[in-house]
Amino acid sequence: MSKIPDNLKYTESHEWVRIEEEDIVTIGITEHAQENLGDLVYVEVPEVGITLNVKDETGVVESVKSAEDLYSPLSGEVIDSNSILADTPDLVNKSPYDEGWLFKMKLTEKGELDNLLGAAEYAKMIAADE
Repeated sequence: MSKIPDNLKYTESHEWVRIEEEDIVTIGITEHAQENLGDLVYVEVPEVGITLNVKDETGVVESVKSAEDLYSPLSGEVIDSNSILADTPDLVNKSPYDEGWLFKMKLTEKGELDNLLGAAEYAKMIAADE
């Protein structure tokens, strides 16, 4: 069973969101997602300074098995990206909720957080898929 931290919010496309400050969030992919992908060999993160809307494509993760597009769970400006993943994409496999984060953003629509799943809802969703 995948680890699903209670302090995060989740999307149906398997991204997680951690609220850092009032309008700053960190985004990554869930342990469940990286387990399904397998060993990651490439991670593309969005450029700092771009503005994203909900469901905009933000990058891609590639594994030995497949490639998956990443989508923004919220609207806002990318203020930081985990550039170390270019050289060490396997950090997402080893530490999806800590060192393997993808990017940080400053929110423009804080109300969008209400549309994300809580840990229990996300756990039910992935259990239904198995």
